[in-house]
Amino acid sequence: MNSTQKIISVFGSARPKAGTADYESARVVGRKLAEAGFAVQTGGYGGVMAGASQGASEAGGHVIGVTSAQIEQFRPEPANRWVAEEIKQQTLRHRLLYLVDHCHGAIVMPGGVGTLSELALIWSFVQVGEVSPRPIIAVGGLWQRTLAAFLSDEYMRPEHQALVSPAHTAAEAVDLLVKKLAA
Repeated sequence: MNSTQKIISVFGSARPKAGTADYESARVVGRKLAEAGFAVQTGGYGGVMAGASQGASEAGGHVIGVTSAQIEQFRPEPANRWVAEEIKQQTLRHRLLYLVDHCHGAIVMPGGVGTLSELALIWSFVQVGEVSPRPIIAVGGLWQRTLAAFLSDEYMRPEHQALVSPAHTAAEAVDLLVKKLAA
């Protein structure tokens, strides 16, 4: 990785297996990000993280896996095989903060509570200026339904609602991210 290469964090569930729709969508995200010249950064383990890592690696991109000693205490699992650079954090909290702090944008794939936490944290940090503005793209129907239920002018200003952009597909997500970073 060169020092000027932008890093994109890809968040998503650890559960999808190779060949499933969510895994293959993450693989498309990783490939398209690498082809666009970005380094791909994930939580380093399986599922969506492995899919994005595999796609980026297959396209010749640089893959960063931010892993956690704390996670490995209860779930002994090494970084996925496509990770070229592992950054081990001691705790889950430090891992999450690293993934949010050390990126130029984020693509949020389908996931559960952990992925929701990642989306909420990066969104909140951008909203209050804790981190510089950066694109946050939420992919798929799960996030569109979640955001539709959550967003309300009563509780959130429209400009803060607009900090997260929806995308229907993996390819659309990367295209939108590239456009936002070029603006």
